[in-house]
Amino acid sequence: MSVRSDQNGDAECSDCADPAIELWIRPRTRDLGEFSVRRVLPAAARRTVGPWIFFDHMGPADFPPGEGIDVRPHPHIALATVTYLFEGEILHRDSLGTVQAIRPGAINLMIAGRGITHSERERPEVRATAHRLHGLQLWMALPEEHEETDPAFHHFPAASLPAKEIDGVPVRVMIGEAYGLRSDVPTFGETLYVEARLDAGQRLELPAATERALYVASGSVTLAGETVDEGVMAVLGPTTCTIEASEASRIAVLGGAPVGKRFIEWNFVASTRERIEQAKDDWRERRFPAIEGDDEEFIPLPE
Repeated sequence: MSVRSDQNGDAECSDCADPAIELWIRPRTRDLGEFSVRRVLPAAARRTVGPWIFFDHMGPADFPPGEGIDVRPHPHIALATVTYLFEGEILHRDSLGTVQAIRPGAINLMIAGRGITHSERERPEVRATAHRLHGLQLWMALPEEHEETDPAFHHFPAASLPAKEIDGVPVRVMIGEAYGLRSDVPTFGETLYVEARLDAGQRLELPAATERALYVASGSVTLAGETVDEGVMAVLGPTTCTIEASEASRIAVLGGAPVGKRFIEWNFVASTRERIEQAKDDWRERRFPAIEGDDEEFIPLPE
């Protein structure tokens, strides 16, 4: 298979008819101040996979006592965020009055809709000790008919998410439906987010979706004779796909039905540029709702 790379490190299949892997996406490192992330979506060669428009692999980041994440209040519109941790803890606060410690294995869905403000910090007792943060943060673009829906926050503890073993491979259905399991996490259309952990030599057939991608969070797997390494996303074709772990690996499969063209600027996603400009002006003029107990600081609009 011939592969060509673009200037951002993305690579796409150039000579395959209906390939198992349609596109490779290699992340770009982004420094967020306290820690760095590997940003996978949006990419130059592919902006979305199904409704998913943003995909960050956070860390792993190790913090000494007294240091940690401190993301000041900031706004979102017309999207839903999904925060999922492998290690560590984040204290989520939002303008709905939610105060929720996000811990490993739980799914945390924040629906921005017509507008929400939130912050991501740490509890003092976490910050007081040496600790690590490692996880994924994803955004899904809301369909046009739901872009102005009421904001909401949903927390699903790890034990509430459906799980089973497939040929000895533990699989969790975080969002959507796969392997005969269905998650209770709300969706706005066909949406898929599945996690699995494989030991070396184990195989797993990946679930189908209108659009889908495989991300290797740790380890490496082979698919259709190609190696998918840690930190790489493979956008998959419609053919049946089975992976085999080359070593102990953690993978995520995400996808669903596309929602159409979306604009993205800073923390805003919308189906029109006009809506983003309105949101920018609303944040600039402090018209977004405030977070009770965390309203003295905010991230200013980038100019």
